[in-house]
Amino acid sequence: MSLLDGHVVVVGLGFGDEGKGAVVDALCAARPTTAVVRFNGGAQAAHNVVVDGRHHTFSQFGAGTFAGVPTHLSRFVLVEPFALAAEARQLESVGVRNPLSLLSVDGRALLTTPFHIHANRAREEARGEKRHGSCGKGIGETVWYSLLPGAEPGEVVENQEVVGTPGEAPTVADCARPSVLRRKLDALARFYAPLATPSHSVDDLVALYRDFAGAVRITDGDETGRLADAGRLVFEGAQGVLLDQHHGFHPHTTWSTTTPHNARALLGRRPHAVLGVMRTYLTRHGAGPLPTESAAVLARFPEAHNETGEFQGAWRAGHLDEALLDYAIAACDGVDALAVTHLDATGLRVVPGDGSPAVDLPDPLAWFGTRLPVAVAGYGPDRAGYRVSEARSTINA
Repeated sequence: MSLLDGHVVVVGLGFGDEGKGAVVDALCAARPTTAVVRFNGGAQAAHNVVVDGRHHTFSQFGAGTFAGVPTHLSRFVLVEPFALAAEARQLESVGVRNPLSLLSVDGRALLTTPFHIHANRAREEARGEKRHGSCGKGIGETVWYSLLPGAEPGEVVENQEVVGTPGEAPTVADCARPSVLRRKLDALARFYAPLATPSHSVDDLVALYRDFAGAVRITDGDETGRLADAGRLVFEGAQGVLLDQHHGFHPHTTWSTTTPHNARALLGRRPHAVLGVMRTYLTRHGAGPLPTESAAVLARFPEAHNETGEFQGAWRAGHLDEALLDYAIAACDGVDALAVTHLDATGLRVVPGDGSPAVDLPDPLAWFGTRLPVAVAGYGPDRAGYRVSEARSTINA
């Protein structure tokens, strides 16, 4: 059996924006797929896919949607219903019928609310020149609040002071339980009142989230296991390994496990392959280290779908970094194969692992191929530019 015939876990081996969305789309178009499972992150994901002239930046919906593949948001995903509804409308505008019918959500997933988003943005703005590079989507705030039950005002949790009395974190399942949701949102509103006051009242949110619960299928138990036993799954990671909450370079990290470990937990002991995605050059969106940053690389490869963000900051680029690639692979406890994107880029260079000056990289596909099998190769976000191979490996089988 080919490496990609079974369950595939897709992870980015950089700082994000490696081309994971296009790779997931190519995998779903090339083989029958039961579902795309999101296993980390939330509404900050931005995975660009182009198919037959249609473009969409996938955020909470899986990037297999254009291929007709359903999405399951696992318990590790942070769900933001307002952004999800807006994304569904965008998908409808490019020809996807009833997108929410393609979606299922684990009831245990944490709910990102306007309180989290406004607090996240207030903190990031207060940092001034010391910004962390947050997307301003409330991701870190959602996770942080979920860690607080039992904490007392004045305590410091994950380098942030607890300024009020926290309650239980709201979850997706609570959207179908108005009394439970109201209690949790009331506590959330009181807690964040000194920092942020969004325009939506608790009453507004209870009503809107109840509508959300009626529009999507909320699951309990081992839904991912049931899907895995029914057919092939593609697990779509968000952000890159170099932004991982445990393996990234603090404080410029995400509050998320971007390595394959969440996907492995969801799969149990089922066989799978891990596919690491890399561009032919390195990129980073926002603040934080980029050791091989080059203004010349940035100027040579303009982005069609990435730009400076209000909270995230500027789009940046640099040469490939062999040491960082090796570090990312090790953080994943190994990957089975690589997906290499942006092969249309020319005049490339790579900084060797020993830190010596950058050298020319005339054949990036061959360079990557000496390290691991290249199972997917492509030229950008358009499915037409991708080739899925018959590579074989047994690391995780």
